[in-house]
Amino acid sequence: MANNNNQKTESDKKHDTSQDNKQTTDNKTKASASVPKKSSKTGAVALILSILIGTGLSYEIYHQSTLYKNEISQLKQQIQQNQKTLDSRLESVQSQSSKDIAQVGQQTKVELDQNQKSIKSLQMAVADMKGRSPNDWLLAEADYLVKLSARKLYLEHDIFSATELLENADQRIASLNDPNLFPLRQAMANDITALKALPIIDRDGLVLRLMSLQKQVDKLPLANAILPKESEVKKPVVSSDVSDWKTNLLTSLKEFSENFITFRTRDGNVTPLLSPKQDFYLRENIIAKLDLAIRAVYDEKDGIYSTALETASDWSHSYFDQDSTSVQQFENTLKTLSQQKVQVTYPVKLQSQDILSKIISDKLSRKVTSFTAEEK
Repeated sequence: MANNNNQKTESDKKHDTSQDNKQTTDNKTKASASVPKKSSKTGAVALILSILIGTGLSYEIYHQSTLYKNEISQLKQQIQQNQKTLDSRLESVQSQSSKDIAQVGQQTKVELDQNQKSIKSLQMAVADMKGRSPNDWLLAEADYLVKLSARKLYLEHDIFSATELLENADQRIASLNDPNLFPLRQAMANDITALKALPIIDRDGLVLRLMSLQKQVDKLPLANAILPKESEVKKPVVSSDVSDWKTNLLTSLKEFSENFITFRTRDGNVTPLLSPKQDFYLRENIIAKLDLAIRAVYDEKDGIYSTALETASDWSHSYFDQDSTSVQQFENTLKTLSQQKVQVTYPVKLQSQDILSKIISDKLSRKVTSFTAEEK
């Protein structure tokens, strides 16, 4: 009984175990059956999420691509602008460099020319010092005198000094006793003859005389009022005829009234006396005309000189006392000075100046040539 109970109990245990296993299997089956439903929802969500993420990533990529394109475009524009700036700067630098090079080249050329001129002048100076002779000194002195004569003539209009200087230069040329200098002496003779033919004007003397006339103006007496001449009036005579008693009576009354009042008639223009103010202006105007004549003497303007003196003479004749000795002397001096010529036509150029300069230049060039040939 006991064994049966034990076997039963073991069989019950096995049966219970099998039932438990079956229940467990059923639970697993149910669980497995419920699992596909949950996994399908999760996949849909994942798919939606993946689509959204993909869309977001695509938009982000597109947005970033657009930004990159804009940045690349801006960079290209900036690069182009920088390239243009560099090109313009390069052109300006090249242009400035070309100008600098040209300027340096021109400056170098000028310096070379100056150096060549300096070398040439030094060679001429050395040759002059090396081969100078007494004749050369005389030529140099004659050249200096001729140039000084031209200066005196054209700048100072001193004909006397210019002639003396030319004569001194001719004496130095004559002392050389060189037949080759005959054309030079002939030119000097022509210049001396032309200068001696010019009229020598004593400008200082003219100016001093005009200044003395200016001092006399204030002392000249004015003329009184100038009246026209009286017309001749025949005095009536009392007749012996009794019938003319009326006429005789009027004549007697008229003769009696003339002892108290006299009436005279004059035909013509009357020049009145000048007022003190007009007297002052008259004298100052005459002095101004004389001053204008003085300036015309130094400027050698003959027309202005003669016109000024003629105007002063007319004013003196119209307003000063013509019976006065001082006025007569004043007007005679004005008339004499107005006939004086103050303008001189000078020669255009001295003939001997160019000839003498050419002779000296030829001598120096020959000496320089011989000097350089000796150095070689």
